[in-house]
Amino acid sequence: MKYRIDIPFARFPLAAKPTPLHPLANLGAALDIRMPYVKRDDLTGLAFGGNKARQLEWYFGQAAEKNADTVLITGAVQSNYVRMAAAAANLAGMECHIQLEDRVKEMPDLYHTNGNAFLNRLLGAKVHLFPDGENENAADRKLEEIASQLKFDGKNPYIIYLGPGRPPLGALGYVEAAAEILTQAETMNIKLGSIIVPSGTSYTHAGLLVGLRSLNSRIPVYGICVRRDADSQAKRVLETCRALEKMLDMKHLVAITDVLTSDRHLAGGYGRIDSQTIEALTVTAKTEGLCLDPVYTGKSMAGLFSMAREGSLNEATTVYWHTGGTPALFAYQDSLAEVIDKKL
Repeated sequence: MKYRIDIPFARFPLAAKPTPLHPLANLGAALDIRMPYVKRDDLTGLAFGGNKARQLEWYFGQAAEKNADTVLITGAVQSNYVRMAAAAANLAGMECHIQLEDRVKEMPDLYHTNGNAFLNRLLGAKVHLFPDGENENAADRKLEEIASQLKFDGKNPYIIYLGPGRPPLGALGYVEAAAEILTQAETMNIKLGSIIVPSGTSYTHAGLLVGLRSLNSRIPVYGICVRRDADSQAKRVLETCRALEKMLDMKHLVAITDVLTSDRHLAGGYGRIDSQTIEALTVTAKTEGLCLDPVYTGKSMAGLFSMAREGSLNEATTVYWHTGGTPALFAYQDSLAEVIDKKL
């Protein structure tokens, strides 16, 4: 059976889909759990891949409908979102302005010059700096100021907003992805027990929940917090679910009890790492040859490790959703190298 959800919004194709669903036999053995699987959204293509390719398809679809010639987006210095938006703009023949927020304080020079920061330059994006990393509304207002100047200069800009309160077009990518994972699991004869994702903007987490529930699937989705505490994140995820349900003319499908979040691996905030994140990075690399990043996937894999050790994963198959972000590894070399070398 092929699952399908009709989404009545314009899309600009960017992601290589479906992404593979691979077993993690060695990691399962190391954790002494039923073999988990990994959903390889790090392989969506487009400038090192990642989950944002699925999301950006819908923003660029709308931008193309509006005949935009310039796209604006904001994010942290090592944001995967802005890196992939710059690549998408090149494919769409648009100019791209990215705003980099000072969200992770007191980081070494390497953090500001390597990884995604370097790729932004390679991709030719026009970079703006924003000193406040914790005020999404202020960051969006600054984008609007830049867009106003671009309009004055004769451009037709399109803004991809960061803060809540606007239609979450990007989350449509993961409504669609829910149908993809259910189709793969049925084809591969896999009984899905749970899905683990990093939960930040909420779009991946909320999109999967709405998609699964619309297809009558009760599979739990565990969101490992990467930016804010569990209660705040749960509220944000539910708000995004409600906005999606409204956009798609659906009744309320996602219950409050469906929104599962954990901030045990927040490690002091966005972009910060601790020993549990480093363990998840190193063990996954050494057992599966699978590279994670310190900001999102390392933390969500640490969440899987904790759940495995506590025995809280059910007997069916756990899917770890790899959302990409590996270029950020190179920006964290100073933080990781000493610990990694000791483990060798």
